[in-house]
Amino acid sequence: MLLKHFFRFTLLGLLSFTLNSAQTPDSIITGAEQLNVYLPLINKKNVAVVANQTSIVGNNHLIDVLLHSKIAVKKILTPEHGFRGKAEAGEDVASYTDKQTGLPVVSLYGDHKKPTAEDFSGIDLVIFDLQDVGVRFYTYSSTLQYVMEACAEQKKKLILLDRPNPNGYYVDGPVLESAYKSFVGMNPIPVVYGLTLGEYAKMLNGEGWLNNKLQCDLEVIPVKGYTHSTQYQLPVRPSPNLPNMTAVYLYPSLCFFEGTIVSIGRGTDYPFQVVGYPGFTEGPLEFTPHKNPEMKLAQLYENQKCNGYDLRDFGNYYIPTSKKLYLFWLKNIYDNYPKKDKFFNSYFDKLAGTDKLRKQIIEGLNEDQIRLTWQKDLDAYKVIRKKYLLYPDFE
Repeated sequence: MLLKHFFRFTLLGLLSFTLNSAQTPDSIITGAEQLNVYLPLINKKNVAVVANQTSIVGNNHLIDVLLHSKIAVKKILTPEHGFRGKAEAGEDVASYTDKQTGLPVVSLYGDHKKPTAEDFSGIDLVIFDLQDVGVRFYTYSSTLQYVMEACAEQKKKLILLDRPNPNGYYVDGPVLESAYKSFVGMNPIPVVYGLTLGEYAKMLNGEGWLNNKLQCDLEVIPVKGYTHSTQYQLPVRPSPNLPNMTAVYLYPSLCFFEGTIVSIGRGTDYPFQVVGYPGFTEGPLEFTPHKNPEMKLAQLYENQKCNGYDLRDFGNYYIPTSKKLYLFWLKNIYDNYPKKDKFFNSYFDKLAGTDKLRKQIIEGLNEDQIRLTWQKDLDAYKVIRKKYLLYPDFE
């Protein structure tokens, strides 16, 4: 039954998918590529840059471009996964000196998520340039909030170089409840929130969501040629376990499994593209997570054969056209798991931003019934979202 349902929707996706909706990086101009706009704003200033491996200008890293342009970059601040983007989710990244530039790199993860007065000492302004994926529990938006708060508290201007949102063509999922606020969800927004980081930064200011309702001195350099109907193809993987667009499209739906006993393929060549666990009788795929030399953290079911589903075709074709979270796998794998009381862990409610989704799955609600409970909050969020759009919307 599961497999039949999967292939039915894969076929629908194959029939409806068109390459016209996907745009290559060459068809738009990111904020970072508009040097003529922001270089005059930072000339003769001491600058700190929030950046990682996605902070590129053409084929060059933003840091290299700024240094070549004689900009006084004094410090690099970097989010989860580190400056070079190689650290795993949850792995502590220590501060260090970058060998290629000689610049100090300050990690904004672990116990040091918010820049301190010492971090901004001698700094005139801050540049922020990270490639987000538009999903609430992807932590770059949380890093943005902490950076904005620090800038507001320490009277530093923030220039945000905006980038397209590869999941910015829809809005869906439960809206976070305040009781479940954490680093994987800090504000009352849905799982897929349909904003670029530039738009989200304006929302943080406009809705008074910064600490003590502070206002950050913010300037956004918008993307040229982008709309929220654009399904943007990322030129650089945003983190180690999102290696391709298939994983990026599946991530909003599959990350819920991180709060369960189910593997989403970490430790394989296709993370966030398969689901399964040892002994699952419904899944035709076999995969075995391994710890490769770049991994420092243990993988779920490391060196154990898992049975499950290969969702790569499904992620390529159905997800981009459905424009919604896909709950079928979550519900049905739970229904087929023999030890129901062991299926979820405490992380699930943080990812969902509520305990309602877990309880609804346990109670046996179908996907339509679950979605109906999101609608009121989603409608209210969409009204707020409209106020901060910098680009033509998908509706």
